[in-house]
Amino acid sequence: MPTVLLYGDSNTFGTPPMVSLGEDRRFDAETRWPGVLRAALGPEVTVIAEGHPGRTTVHDDPVEGAHRNGLTILPAIIESHRPIDLAVLMLGTNDHKGRFGLNGFDIASGARRLVEVMQASGHVKRILWICPPPPLERGCLAEMFHGAEGRSGTVAGHMKAMAAELGVAFLDAGTIIAVDPLDGVHLNESAHAALGSAVAARLKEMLQA
Repeated sequence: MPTVLLYGDSNTFGTPPMVSLGEDRRFDAETRWPGVLRAALGPEVTVIAEGHPGRTTVHDDPVEGAHRNGLTILPAIIESHRPIDLAVLMLGTNDHKGRFGLNGFDIASGARRLVEVMQASGHVKRILWICPPPPLERGCLAEMFHGAEGRSGTVAGHMKAMAAELGVAFLDAGTIIAVDPLDGVHLNESAHAALGSAVAARLKEMLQA
C-alpha cells in the first residue's frame, strides 16, 4: 500500500478564512484538501497529512515560536512515516510575513532546502513540490503579511526552476486556486475541493509511472 506524506501549513491543516485573529476553527476532514485527495485516491493509498498552522520553510518564528520551523522537525516526520512513496510539499506562505523580510528567491530557497532534506533521507521515493497560491494583504492578516503581494510575484518561477534542477515534480497551485480575500491567506471550501482534486490527479500519474 503506497504511503503519501503531505507536508504543509495551515492550509494543509484546514484553517478556514479568518474574520479576526485568534480564531481556532478547522474544516472537517472531508472538506480539507487532504481529505478530498484521500477520497480520490481510494483506500489502497495511505495519506498522511502533516499540516501545522504558521509553519515556515526553514525559519524560527520570533513571535509564534521556533517550533514553527519546518526544517527542524522534518527529519523526525520522515523517519516516523518511512518508507514514503510520495511526499507532497506545500510551504512558503508564512515566509511572506513581514517579520522575516524575505524576497521571492529566499522564500523559494527555503522550500528547496526541505526538498533536499527529503531527497537525502533515503526514505522518500518521489516528491511533488507545490508552490502555494500567492497571499494577499487583506483583512485581519493584512498587517502581518505587509509587503507579501510585492514579494510573492517571483516565488512560483523560482520554485519551478529549482524543482527542475532537483529533478522533482512541480505544481503551481496559483494556476488552480486563489486564497480567500477575507484574510488573504487561507483557502475556502471550493479551493480545498479544487486543490485536492488537482493534486490527486497528479499523484495518480506519479504513482502509476
